[in-house]
Amino acid sequence: MRALATAATGMHAQELNVEVISHNLANMNTISFKRQRAEFEDLIYQNMQSAGANSSDSGTIVPTGVQVGLGVQAGSIYRNYEQGSMEETGNKLDLGISGRGFFHVQLPNGQSAYTRAGNFAVSPDGLLVTQDGYQVMPGITINNEGREIVINKEGQVQILVDGDPAPQLVGQLELVTFVNEGGLTAIGDNLHLETAASGAPNTGIGGQIGFGTVRQGFIERSNVDAVTEVTALIQAQRAYEMNARVISAADEMMAASSNLR
Repeated sequence: MRALATAATGMHAQELNVEVISHNLANMNTISFKRQRAEFEDLIYQNMQSAGANSSDSGTIVPTGVQVGLGVQAGSIYRNYEQGSMEETGNKLDLGISGRGFFHVQLPNGQSAYTRAGNFAVSPDGLLVTQDGYQVMPGITINNEGREIVINKEGQVQILVDGDPAPQLVGQLELVTFVNEGGLTAIGDNLHLETAASGAPNTGIGGQIGFGTVRQGFIERSNVDAVTEVTALIQAQRAYEMNARVISAADEMMAASSNLR
């Protein structure tokens, strides 16, 4: 009986669905987290009678045929890069991106990574770094002479020095976009890596066509909506229960057939 194996694939699919939803809910308060969605596709079909096959010697054909589906499988887990809400923090080193783009970060091994989490800090060497100490590119040094840090919408980093009314430019933040943001691979710590699916990074500055703007003193919140996720969780739970009922029903049918006298 195919129903046993078919319903089992449905239960496995809903287990994955619940895992994705639980990951979203666990990261409701993670800075710049982007929610994920499990997407499914039907499995191969067994053709018991092909559509269009001849049904008689006179040339009549079967209009629809007979196909039996063998269940469901995970097609992909899609990451939704919809803009999260901006929260004002008052911290001069908190930066949010309003619109498209990622900050460019250099990992300790020299590899490039990308993030929208702009909760930055200054290292002992004066470099602008992430909370894990990874350097924000293209490498901006903020010396201790400045009494205030000013970062404009274009990403220009300036400092105000006592005795000098004009701000001093110390660096320009890079923003990076990708043709297919969904093709990036997440590695944790709010970081993503380029892949063949994402395409090559396009580098620019805030406010250019296709790039968002930088907002100083703000961070981007997670785009997870609790109501949407709980609703999806209930739907996944109900789907899991229905597939379990199919297995019970198929088992009862097999038991009935084996008890025939």
